[in-house]
Amino acid sequence: MKFRQDYYKLINIPNDFKAKTDTGQTGDTVFSSLELEDIWFKYNQDGPYILCGVSLCIQSGKKIGIVGENGSGKSTLLRAIANIFTPDEGTIDLHGKSISLLSIGVGFNGNLTGRKNIILSGLLLGFSENYVKEKMEEIIRFSELGDFIDKPVRMYSSGMYSKLAFSITACLVGLCGMLVIYKNKTKQLFNFGDERFKKKSYNKMKELIKQDSKTVVIVSHNTSTLEELCNRVIWLHDGEIRKIGKPKEVLDEYKQYMK
Repeated sequence: MKFRQDYYKLINIPNDFKAKTDTGQTGDTVFSSLELEDIWFKYNQDGPYILCGVSLCIQSGKKIGIVGENGSGKSTLLRAIANIFTPDEGTIDLHGKSISLLSIGVGFNGNLTGRKNIILSGLLLGFSENYVKEKMEEIIRFSELGDFIDKPVRMYSSGMYSKLAFSITACLVGLCGMLVIYKNKTKQLFNFGDERFKKKSYNKMKELIKQDSKTVVIVSHNTSTLEELCNRVIWLHDGEIRKIGKPKEVLDEYKQYMK
């Protein structure tokens, strides 16, 4: 049994983080996309905990943003949700939902062509080869790479690389019940290619995110995007949930703290 810090558990979860019953009313019977119960995680045995007793329940179809300063545990939490990391303690229940982690450029091999990297990335994202092949032409058209799709990725410019990476994920995630979006290196959440493609990619993701059936969790430093796209925002601080609420309320308090 690993050493456990002072027990921390989220309380007073807002009502709309609880799922609805089949009568359409909030109640004890839950139909949620995601439940986290007392999640603790650290990267090595002697190191500090990165997540400290995180608990929450997200209703199916909700769009949740996560903010926090660097080192607060945001990316670790998303990777745990996406089953990339296994928590040291606690449970994560997706209630049978399929999940896709949008982390740009997963699995690219510079020596392979763009076409072969589509297959490779699709498999690493958890999709079947047949499904990826069915979506191949749609991905190629969206990427606007033309004949470069059959050139090695090492020959691509950074803009071309980003276009292909985004196109793969955006065109494949339609089957997923949950979409987890992680963009940590830039404040621009959908910062791919030239200005026209940026607008195109933003509209594509906005279309996917707004689907009523899809549960979405977004980590970003772009507070204006979170305010536009999310129903609720979670402020993560030192591995603990500091605040959950309406986007403007949480983000205004977070921005004041960060001044």
